[in-house]
Amino acid sequence: MKNSIKLTKEGLEALKAEFTELRDVKRPKLVDRLSNARSQGDLSENSDYQSAKEELEFLDGRIDELEEVIKKAAVTPVAKTGGVDVGTKVTVRVGGGKSVFDIVGEWEADPVNKKISHESPLGKALVGKKIGDTVEVEAPAGKIQYEIMAID
Repeated sequence: MKNSIKLTKEGLEALKAEFTELRDVKRPKLVDRLSNARSQGDLSENSDYQSAKEELEFLDGRIDELEEVIKKAAVTPVAKTGGVDVGTKVTVRVGGGKSVFDIVGEWEADPVNKKISHESPLGKALVGKKIGDTVEVEAPAGKIQYEIMAID
């Protein structure tokens, strides 16, 4: 599918849940707040009206963005090749320690929680590799070598 956005099944479900929450819960509340602020009179000096209006514009932008991503989403089946791909968990040896990363679509990436995009430098280097392979990634601190220990 051309222009599709790779996601894991869990990632797509999370985006759908966020979309539903924003559209069905948060947006109606914000519209009510805007309506109440509008009814208070002079809009040029009404900071609550301006604030609600800006928040609604931002929220509508996020809703539109999520809707587009969901339309273009392509759930990536977990590959049976034994190689690293979107949806796999990879254990690597780096330096003297081990790290475990989930390889996810770019919309799911959360580096703090070790969820890295297949489009990130490390993700690109790991995708397609097998247990025992070593990859080298350019980082701000210099080149870092990762040895693939396990793929789940």
